[in-house]
Amino acid sequence: MKIVKIFEQPVRLKSSISNALVDFSTHTVSIIAVVTDKIIDGKPAVGLSFNSIGRFDQSGILRNRMIPRLLNAKPETLLNPASEKLCPEKILKCAMQNEKPGGHGDRAHAASALEIAIWDLNAKLEDEPAAVTIAKHFNRDSVIPKISVYAAGGYYYDGQHKQALQDEISGYKDSGFTLFKMKIGGASMSEDIQRIEAALEIAGEGHNLAVDANGRFDLSQATAYGQAMAPYKLRWYEEAGDPLDYDLNSQLARVYNGPLATGENLFSRQDVKNLVMYGGMRPDSDIFQMDPGLSYGITEYAKMIKEIESQGYDRKFAYPHGGQLMGFHIVAGLGLGGCEVYPKVFQPMGGFQDGAIIDNGFATIPDLPGFGFEKKLNLANQFADLFK
Repeated sequence: MKIVKIFEQPVRLKSSISNALVDFSTHTVSIIAVVTDKIIDGKPAVGLSFNSIGRFDQSGILRNRMIPRLLNAKPETLLNPASEKLCPEKILKCAMQNEKPGGHGDRAHAASALEIAIWDLNAKLEDEPAAVTIAKHFNRDSVIPKISVYAAGGYYYDGQHKQALQDEISGYKDSGFTLFKMKIGGASMSEDIQRIEAALEIAGEGHNLAVDANGRFDLSQATAYGQAMAPYKLRWYEEAGDPLDYDLNSQLARVYNGPLATGENLFSRQDVKNLVMYGGMRPDSDIFQMDPGLSYGITEYAKMIKEIESQGYDRKFAYPHGGQLMGFHIVAGLGLGGCEVYPKVFQPMGGFQDGAIIDNGFATIPDLPGFGFEKKLNLANQFADLFK
């Protein structure tokens, strides 16, 4: 088995929204197709993926560095000898040739796109969902039959007001979601508290609503928001400060009794080790949100999970950032706590396959090969454009 061609194309996200720091209207994503000489139903077997959501495309790194490394490698060096299929670990190692340790930035996202495409490919060769392939690879007995999901939204839209936020959350609720997340930090604290109260009128009790500051605050601001939000007993308070400011997170954890969440901007096992050692994360409440689509793929992500478990934390407190099908299958395959979903924003990547059913806050993996991108029409059309 060998790789014949690798296609990459940047795709602009269809989202005119912003959080406390970022305007997403100009954001792009790299979509990937790894074409092989294997045949499925008369066509070449192809692995599909993209480099998650909320960053930018990685065309330069992929086309100039990583894709040539894979295409120039001897085919047998990329295979798993036991199965004769492409090996995700070897794909990642090859893509990272001549890259120095550390400096985990955009190259982590680029490598993720390539590595995750191999999981999609191998699942299709086995004619099974990617979640099953992932579970087997890591010697897990089975996938989670039902996955807890939450609807992420509540961004700062142009001209958004209380009613618009409530209408958005009502729409998610009508679709079967029971848990929700909204943004804070992009307005004054008094305005944000009003937005939280408006959201809770629809979401119900505080446990149903999480808030995300996207790293906006210094310690004094983070603490002030924490004190103001404490009476609502929210599901979690996400990324209050800079994601690498472990001291800030640790100090906030000493004064804010509710759950804290962080990790989506940590791209390596070593980063996660530092978070556990110095970030004040509490094993009985706090949430880890590392995203395999941003951090070298499932190979490195599994090492992150092993790292937190070695320090006494439970993988049930892992809720990957991403809001898309890849994260959905990874949660099911690795037995994690739950999955973020972008039902309406960050299209065409956000959300699950067309017709996905959310039942009282839970979803099930469909019986489709791979990640099931082909059954998400707006995304499938983007992948189809790669071959034109």
